[in-house]
Parts: sequence; structure tokens; C-alpha cells
Amino acid sequence: MEYHSGGSGSPGDHHHHHHGSSDSQRRKKRYHRHTANQIQRLEAMFKECPHPDEKQRLQLSRELALAPRQIKFWFQNRRTQMKAQHERADNCQLRAENDKIRCENIAIREALKNVICPSCGGPPINDDCYFDEQKLRIENAQLKEELDRVSSIAAKYIGRPISQLPPVTPIHISSLDLSMGSFGGHGMGGGPSLDLDLLPGSSSTMQNVPYQPPCLTEMEKSVMSDIATNAMDELVRLLQTDDPLWMKSNTDGRDVLNLDTYDRMFPKANNRLKNPNIRTEASRDSGVVIMNGLTLVEMFMDANKWMELFPTIVAMAKTIEVIASGMMGGHSGSLQLMYEELQVLSPLVPIREFYFLRYCQQIEQGLWAIVDVSYDFPHDNQFAPQFRCHRLPSGCFIQDMPNGYSKVTWIEHLEIEDKNPVHRLYRNVIYSSAAFGAERFLTTLQRMCERLACLMVSANSTGNLSGVIPSPEGKRSMMKLAQRMVTNFCASISASASHRWTTLSALNEIGVRVTVRKSTDPGQPNGVVLSAATTIWLPLPPQTVFNFFKDERKRSQWDVLSNGNAVQEVAHIANGAHPGNCISVLRAYNTSQNNMLILQESCVDSSGSLVVYCPVDLTAINMAMNGEDPSCIPLLPSGFTITSDGNQNDSNNNNIQSGGGGNGDGASTSSNTNIGNKSSGGSLITVAFQIMVSSLPSAKLNMESVATVNGLIGETVQHIKAALNCPSS
Repeated sequence: MEYHSGGSGSPGDHHHHHHGSSDSQRRKKRYHRHTANQIQRLEAMFKECPHPDEKQRLQLSRELALAPRQIKFWFQNRRTQMKAQHERADNCQLRAENDKIRCENIAIREALKNVICPSCGGPPINDDCYFDEQKLRIENAQLKEELDRVSSIAAKYIGRPISQLPPVTPIHISSLDLSMGSFGGHGMGGGPSLDLDLLPGSSSTMQNVPYQPPCLTEMEKSVMSDIATNAMDELVRLLQTDDPLWMKSNTDGRDVLNLDTYDRMFPKANNRLKNPNIRTEASRDSGVVIMNGLTLVEMFMDANKWMELFPTIVAMAKTIEVIASGMMGGHSGSLQLMYEELQVLSPLVPIREFYFLRYCQQIEQGLWAIVDVSYDFPHDNQFAPQFRCHRLPSGCFIQDMPNGYSKVTWIEHLEIEDKNPVHRLYRNVIYSSAAFGAERFLTTLQRMCERLACLMVSANSTGNLSGVIPSPEGKRSMMKLAQRMVTNFCASISASASHRWTTLSALNEIGVRVTVRKSTDPGQPNGVVLSAATTIWLPLPPQTVFNFFKDERKRSQWDVLSNGNAVQEVAHIANGAHPGNCISVLRAYNTSQNNMLILQESCVDSSGSLVVYCPVDLTAINMAMNGEDPSCIPLLPSGFTITSDGNQNDSNNNNIQSGGGGNGDGASTSSNTNIGNKSSGGSLITVAFQIMVSSLPSAKLNMESVATVNGLIGETVQHIKAALNCPSS
């Protein structure tokens, strides 16, 4: 389309010269470049309305002292120019997308060369197909449609047919799950679409860090040492200073950081970027823990033990490099670069990822300080998290006390940049620092140390059923089995870089999220496992809900799989002073499956509670009870997590202070009994199931198994609401 030049000026500045008449001279004089002011006014109008009608054109011509024709032609030219720009941009974008697909294709083919079959150690067999052929056919047809659509657009913009573009080599779809999500998200025309990534291995073996930093130079190590030393100085001051740096909240008695005082004390922290999307989470708490200081320090400095201590919070931890080892074989002066993923047990809360330095120092006899501070790599992470978390100096004092106890004072201090809004159900919990704060770490630590103490003592504390578990070894073996079950359960809920959730149905306001993985762990059934979870809100205090799930007499009211049959506890191991912390073996009165028992562990502290269970056959339970190594018993746990919804409009909330209330003289379990005193608040319940889709290596993930797990969750949620008299909307 050509430029019209009935007027002059931008764009184009074409001047038509009419030769040979005085008339033309006169007209030439009337041609002039538009003034900056006129162009500005025309551009503003164009932004508002690229196609002005006659009335608008006349008004502009009066305002700008231009002929109506000039106005008309200016708009025509501007529209043409705009269209050309768009076409150029689209063209570039298409080319970039084409390049990206080619690169991905090469990467995928390279990756496929390195895949090893988990069962035989050889290369993969090409027909290793986990998905219905039908689904693949539909998907192929859809991809063809998509390709045709892109081809016609490309042909229009590029001016030649797409076949002349650089070729994209096809690969066998059977060897990969090309999830629907990567193709512009166009839904299926007819059949159902499943965006399920098949994940290699089970979560417990997924020790792959999203970004593996290159080998560190001496220069970088010395920078890290400086950062760690400064962080330690800041942490010690934060731990030792009270008012005006930390103030008691008048709603719940928690310690709240006064940011003005903090900025004055630590001026370098003013790099708060003044970004309106960045918010600070700061919390401090202290309590008594039933474990001596040195053992705690050793566990904190070992990434695997760190995960074991916090199975409900730390989804993954790994030491990337030891930068300095401690002096004289101890841990004082030890500095490590670590990676971790922290979770809240709900598919609605994305995982938080940190690369951080952990530095340990013995301050004096019997007192250690451990500091964590973020170390941000300038990497372009392909799993870029949905938000950026930066840990400012955080950590704890560990002070030895008599009788093998320690007093632990803990600080969590984070800067969070949310790109996506926090899900409204979790807003209170996350903004109040309850989700990832000091109190949750400390109460979990108290509970886990109590559990470890119970593991140490001999079997005489198993209560009136101690006769069932004949030996301390048997009890220890059962506790190890239950701990693995809880860890596996927590890993199946977290939505990490390696676990992507797909929303399935509008069963409730949130929908059920599902994810699929191929399980190859020795302690897991071999095959394809489907995890599904949803979170619901109930207008009841957490303690009420926990008691309901704990009561085996009420189990038939919610357990869809029990077919209404009652269950009976046949063995019981106490994991702590609170009766809710225990491991049980339950037998269902169901004649058809006499050899099936249910292993269950429940845990409760002031930050929330869990009930996790798993069917285990009789011979496996007997094996564990006799003290044999339980690590090869396959587990596929399901269960519930229960936390307060964080509604804090109740004056009793200062009861929710964690053990010892911050003065260090309370017993480590004093907090547990206070869970759920929030009379006004409700509870957030996550319901999660895992099912074996198939144990065949050539398993197909069909809609049937997805529908099964969806139905299972839907029915369970309805049963829970009915049993607790909650509206079932």
C-alpha cells in the first residue's frame, strides 16, 4: 500500500510537485512540515483512535489549522506504517520461535542418547510408551493443525511457503512426553488434554540442582568468605538485640522486626531496591530442644541430616561445595555453599529455592552460631522460579543446657519478590511469616528431636501394646519405615522445579492438581505413579480437624477405601509427649484383605499437623517389627496436612507462641497443646493421594487412572465436610 500525501509531513514526507502552473506554486507554498506540536497532537489522537470519523477529523483540522484532507492522509499513512512495523515484529518473533524449537529439538535428541533404562541399565527401548496411542494420535493431529496454522501465518508474513524454512527434524514422540503445554496451550478440539510431565525417578532420589554453578575460583571463594563473615556479624547482633530492633506484636505476641531500626543499624541493607513488589519476611523465636548442641551443629552442617530434621519444610538440600572445613576437626569455621528448596505442604504454594552460604562458628564454650545468607548466581535459570527469594542473614544460636538439652534462638529474614499473587487461601499464613518463618522451623525441630529421643530409648515406652513390637530394633525399624513414608508423602505434594502440577477439575474452588513420575526407588513400587492433591478451607480450628483424622473409630467416615469398615489399632509407638505424635499399625475389619495393614504416622505441633498413612502387607510389617532393614519395603503414602488459616482476630493468639515462649525455660512440648486456640480462625487442609498407574514398564497413562484419583479426592473431600458438618459447597 502506498503512502498518501494529500498533506505533507510525517510519515514519509512525500512532496508532490505539480509542474507548470502558478496554481502549483500556490499549492506548494501551502505544503509544509507539520510542527512538533501538531504531530504530538495527531499521535495522541492516533493512540486513542486510529480511525477517526469525519467529525473528529474536522475538529482536529480546526484545532491544528490543517486541511481535513491533510488530517485524513496523515492517519492513513500512520496506519500503514504501524502495520509494517507489526509485520516486521511478527516475522522476527516467528523466526526466533523457529530457532528455539530447533535448539530444543537438538537438546532433546542429545538427552535421549544419554538416557539409560532403569531396570536393565541399557539404552532405552523406543516403544517405551507411557501414553495411550489414542492420546498420541489426537496429539499428532493437533500438532499438525498447529503447524498448518503457523505455516499459513508465516507464508503471509515471510512471503514464501514454510517448506523453504530451515527444516526441523522430527523425533519419535513415543520416546518422550511432549506435553500439550509447550504448544501454545490450545485445548483439544474433542478429546481431553493432559499436560502431565513424566518425571524420571521418584522425588526422593531427585538430587538434581536446577543450576549447577561452574567450578569456583579462589577469588569467588574469598568473596564468599567475606560475605559469610559479615553475615555472621549481622546475625549475632540480630539475635542479641531486642527493643527497638524487635518488637512484640500485639496480636499474637510474636517478635516483629522494626525495619526502620534495622535500616539504621545495617545501612547496607538499604539496597531494598525500593521495588514495590519486594516485601520483607522477618521472624524470631526461641525454645528448648531435647538434643545437645554439638549434635545439632553436626546435623545442620550435613545436607542429608538437615533434610531429615525438617521433612515437612525442606523438600531438598544439597551441599554444592565445601569452601572451608572447620578447625581441628570441629565445625567451627566451616563454610559451605548449599542449595535448598523449602515447601509449604500444598500444591497452591510454590516452592522457594535458595543458593546460600552456611557458616558455623563456635562463639564460646557451649554456644554456636550458624548463619545462612543467599549467594545469587547471575545465571539464567531455565527453571526460573515464579518469584525471587533472597535470604538476608538468618540462622540460629545453639546454646548447650544441662541434661543434654539446648536452647535454640532462630531468625528467618527474607526478601521476597512475588511475580504472581499469593493464593488467597494462604495470604495470611505467608504474609505473617508463619509459612516459612522461625516458629515453624523451631517447632518442627523440637518435635523431630523429641522423635529422635524416643528412637534412642528402648522399647519400654511403647505403652500398653509394647508386647506387639518385641525389641528396640523392631521399634527402631518401624520408626525408620514411618519416617520414610512421611518424607515420601511431603515430596509428593511439593511443586518444585522438577514437579509441575496440572490442574484437572473444578472439583472445588481450587481444583485437583496432578503430577506424574516414574518411580525407580528401591523403597517405592516400580512403575508410573500419579500424585494428586487439593487444598480446602474448613471453618474449624486445626486441633478439631486433627483429632477427627486421628480417631480410628471415625476413620470409616472419611476413608473411601475402607468401604465403611471399622479399623482397630494393633500396634502403637509414641513419638513424643503429645499423644498426637505417634506411629500406629491399623487393621481394617475387611475379610477380603486380611494380609493388608495400614501404617500411619501423625505429627502435631503449634505450626500444624500431619496424618500420613499407607497400606503395607503383613509380611513386610512383621519384617520391620522383627528389626529387619525396612528400606526395601515399597511405600505409596497418602494423607492430610492441617494448618491454621492465619486469621488473627482473636485475643488468645499469644497462646500460639512456640515452646518455651521465648524465655527458654519452658519444656520443649509446652507449645504443642496450644495448637488451634484460634477460636475465630479456620483450617487449611491439603488432601493428597498417590496411586500406581501401572507396574508395567510399558505402562500407559490413561484417562481412567486420572479420573480414578480425581474421584477419590472428590469423594474424600465430600465425606470430610459431611462428617464435620461443614457446608459442602
